[in-house]
Amino acid sequence: MSSEAYIGVDVSKDLLDVKVLPRKQAQQFSNDDPGIKKLITFVKKLDPQLIVFESTGGLEMLAVSSLIENNMPVVVINPRQIRDFAKATGRLAKTDSIDADTIARFARDIRPEVRPMKDEHAQLLSALNARRRQIVDMLVAEKNRLYSAPKPNIKNIQKHIQYLERTLADINKDINKTIKKSPTWRENDRILQSFKGVGPVVSATLLCDLPELGTLNRKKIATLVGVAPLNCDSGRYRGKRRIKGGRANVRRKLYMAAVASIRHNPAIKDFYDKLIDAGKPPKLALTACMRKILTILNAMMKNRTYWIATC
Repeated sequence: MSSEAYIGVDVSKDLLDVKVLPRKQAQQFSNDDPGIKKLITFVKKLDPQLIVFESTGGLEMLAVSSLIENNMPVVVINPRQIRDFAKATGRLAKTDSIDADTIARFARDIRPEVRPMKDEHAQLLSALNARRRQIVDMLVAEKNRLYSAPKPNIKNIQKHIQYLERTLADINKDINKTIKKSPTWRENDRILQSFKGVGPVVSATLLCDLPELGTLNRKKIATLVGVAPLNCDSGRYRGKRRIKGGRANVRRKLYMAAVASIRHNPAIKDFYDKLIDAGKPPKLALTACMRKILTILNAMMKNRTYWIATC
């Protein structure tokens, strides 16, 4: 009988529901320091092949980081992947114990790759970057609201906009300081920003949300981000190639980098113009520029070289 053990963990604010396959063991632990210590003791006895958590917006991080510190093979999975897997296997009911079992089955059948956990420095930058996105979203909402606001509300909205702008400036300073504290990140930031079209915001996003940059080949990095065209064919039907999935936040920042590069980077502008002259739709041409920029940045990070304009 195989000694392999695959563990699925469903996380809530107070509890960790654990399911072990193929042994069909089920346990429940509190989501706090004492409970996680018991979880580690329980898991060590099993010597698991894989432990899979569903991402829950940070509630899983204490348990995940503690298990990784104890050299356990842990993977945190996007909830959408778990939902799609549950639907594909006909598991429509939902309770914490059922979810833990579904996650364990996902671990056993799919066996996602174990990736290095972000260190404390990277987690800090990710948190700052996430907060920056929230502030920007609030700023856009308030500025849009200002156009149609009744007269009594205008002054209040303007004050809030000013406050958000000050907060955004402070967060940008904190992000810059965090990057400068690490010699490696400081050098990586210089390499990325040497490419005309990549600024501090795009660079910070790539550093914290795409740590694989420079370690994968161009096809894998494009698929990971979600800028690789995917086939949609069946029989004689040949559908349009579309991009799908991947890391949406990285893709949004690459879009902004592509827009800036088309205006200010001759190499990308020439590439874009050739696609337009060949009859490609502007949206397709822009997506192709995003992938080209990602490929270039990936090669720059891999070879530790700065961007040198050729024209």
